[in-house]
Amino acid sequence: MHDVARIAGVSVKTVSNVINHHPHVRTFTRDRVLAAIDQLDYRPNLSARGLRSGRTGIIGLALPALKENYFAELADAVIRAAERRGLGVVVEQTSGDRNSELLAVSGAARPSFLDGLLFSPISLGQSDVDALETPLPIVLLGERIFNGPTDHVAMHNTSAAHAAVKHLLDIGRTRIALIGAGDPDSTEAGSASLRLRGYRQALEHAGLPYDTELVRRASHWNRATGAEAAQGLLDDRVRFDAVFALNDTLGLGALRALGAAGVDMPSDVALIGFDNIDESRYSVPSMSTVDPGRDEIAQTAVDLLIERIGEKETALPPRTIKPEFRIVRRESTGFADATD
Repeated sequence: MHDVARIAGVSVKTVSNVINHHPHVRTFTRDRVLAAIDQLDYRPNLSARGLRSGRTGIIGLALPALKENYFAELADAVIRAAERRGLGVVVEQTSGDRNSELLAVSGAARPSFLDGLLFSPISLGQSDVDALETPLPIVLLGERIFNGPTDHVAMHNTSAAHAAVKHLLDIGRTRIALIGAGDPDSTEAGSASLRLRGYRQALEHAGLPYDTELVRRASHWNRATGAEAAQGLLDDRVRFDAVFALNDTLGLGALRALGAAGVDMPSDVALIGFDNIDESRYSVPSMSTVDPGRDEIAQTAVDLLIERIGEKETALPPRTIKPEFRIVRRESTGFADATD
């Protein structure tokens, strides 16, 4: 700690305040201390700190499925963001199971040494909002529960989907298929319904009709269902000149099926996905996509959780934050040079 203080040009007390996440440290000073910590690869003694503060410096991250690229990359981003703040992360996979998600927030199956939890549910919905009323600080990720008692880091799902479809419209496509729609009878909020809304808004603003023949469901958002949906469009002889895949893994499956059928991309069909997973840069053709701001989502969620962990008597009202998104133009929509 003395070495960190010397390199940062601050007192040992200031280093301690940064490590223990005291709120009254100027951003410039905090950044200098964190840079010195990175330079020295300094790691606080969590056991000693826990004895002094009642905290362990360990937070939890509960995600649906680590085998899915987006969640794996989100976990990586959270771990890196936590390390920059001197925290460790315990990752839990809920498999999208309702009971597992309830256990994750109730604490029944949760390690007792966690200071807080980042939680991304996909089975719990708005009717389960009361389950988030727990003594442990929680920051919610994802699009299933809104206006709850916790801070929430979400995406601009509807406006980002609108922008993705507008990108296809801007390059002259008018028969735009959508892959990944959810249950049409469901009233629950979620990424599928929010992105479908953006798709419909973009078509409406362009004066184009909403054609249900172009909208394909996918029970799971993976490569297999993406390929099946794209093949279904071909088998049904649906006329389409573009595809909006509601996530990148659906898009990768669609790329495979269309390519195998001899469809030239992007000349015959242009395609854009959503999430900007690393694999989308290396598909053939490289896949245009929406970058929802995953690194900023991770950093914001960690910062909010640290604030909640450090709160005393008076708590701030719950906050919802949506990092900015951007459209990444690649070969699948006719752009030879990726704009990463």
